[in-house]
Amino acid sequence: MKQERKMHFQEGRRAQQQLENGFKQLENSKRKFERDCREAEKAAHTAERLDQDINATKADVEKAKQQAHLRNHMAEESKNEYAAQLQRFNRDQAHFYFSQMPQIFDKLQDMDERRATRLGAGYGLLSEAELQVVPIIGKCLEGMKVAAESVDAKNDSQVLIELHKSGFARPGDLEFEDFSQVINRVPSDSSLGTPDGRPELRAASSRSRAKRWPFGKKNKTVATEDFSHLPPEQQRKRLQQQLEERNRELQKEEDQREALKKMKDVYEKTPQMGDPASLEPRIAETLGNIERLKLEVQKYEAWLAEAESRVLSNRGDSLSRHARPPDPPTTAPPDSSSSSTNSGSQDNKESSSEEPPSEGQDTPIYTEFDEDFEEPASPIGQCVAIYHFEGSSEGTVSMSEGEDLSLMEEDKGDGWTRVRRKQGAEGYVPTSYLRVTLN
Repeated sequence: MKQERKMHFQEGRRAQQQLENGFKQLENSKRKFERDCREAEKAAHTAERLDQDINATKADVEKAKQQAHLRNHMAEESKNEYAAQLQRFNRDQAHFYFSQMPQIFDKLQDMDERRATRLGAGYGLLSEAELQVVPIIGKCLEGMKVAAESVDAKNDSQVLIELHKSGFARPGDLEFEDFSQVINRVPSDSSLGTPDGRPELRAASSRSRAKRWPFGKKNKTVATEDFSHLPPEQQRKRLQQQLEERNRELQKEEDQREALKKMKDVYEKTPQMGDPASLEPRIAETLGNIERLKLEVQKYEAWLAEAESRVLSNRGDSLSRHARPPDPPTTAPPDSSSSSTNSGSQDNKESSSEEPPSEGQDTPIYTEFDEDFEEPASPIGQCVAIYHFEGSSEGTVSMSEGEDLSLMEEDKGDGWTRVRRKQGAEGYVPTSYLRVTLN
């Protein structure tokens, strides 16, 4: 429509230019007619004056009369030309104002009416689409409002705690270490190491002291490749991340190897494009990387299987451990009066301070606090409860028949699947009770 409008305006400008050119020609013919008339009148006056002059010769009078006749003839021709130009201009002007311009304006009007019609249809479609979307937006806003009103800070914090808890038991009370006994203690031949045993006590106390502060500045232990320094659940997550990363690198190396092989085939078929032997080092390097990554994938898969089995065993241990609160420590401070008892208890303290409070704890606890808190995991799918299940034990969650649930973790082969309810509760349910749909 813009192009059509531009064409109509150009047509109107051309018609107006033609009319202006006709008016200029008319003005030129009018001025010529006026000039010729003045010249003819002047020549007639000259001829008449010479005719009445007695001193003028007959030849001069005849010449003046001929000049006057010529000027009169030229004025007559200019008059006829001016009349023709005037008639032509009046005809063109009438055509311009009564036919040509009305047609152009009619075309512009028709185009604008079509533009208005299409604009109206477009705005109608726009409003119809908006009206269809408004209820959806309203439902979304209502759902957001309901979700905002149903926020349960206590429950959310418990969900976060369940996601990030270490699974380790709490450390017991520290034993009293009596250093005054070395004053009365007599070194004997059966004593091992230094007579007072002070370095061993300091080492033990330093080890136990490193376990007490979860929120101190980062005082990390040396991280092992299998992440055994982390709690079981955190170790499993880290191993999964490393395994996915190695698989991506392996796929990338395999794609690169295929590309190099294709390039080599092209070089062999068309030697002018390149030397196939120049690609051999890169292909060999890619093969070495693929073999190395395959070994790492196998290594991380073995570690992950071991970590998952440990998580499942720890989950079973936690069910029994959380059934009742832990008993208070019963060890009483040693009596400083009996040196023999103190020496025996001191040996026991050194060994007890090095024992981990639970299985697999050979590094300082609370190391997961050195890392930033992770966001709660996103669902990997949806599932529907086929049967009712009453989650009465620790780590499980109840569900009713037909309830929609979010799938948080697939069945690892033990018959249990981790799900999340709409209310926010999260736990394990039997896999056979679900109909699962992955994202």
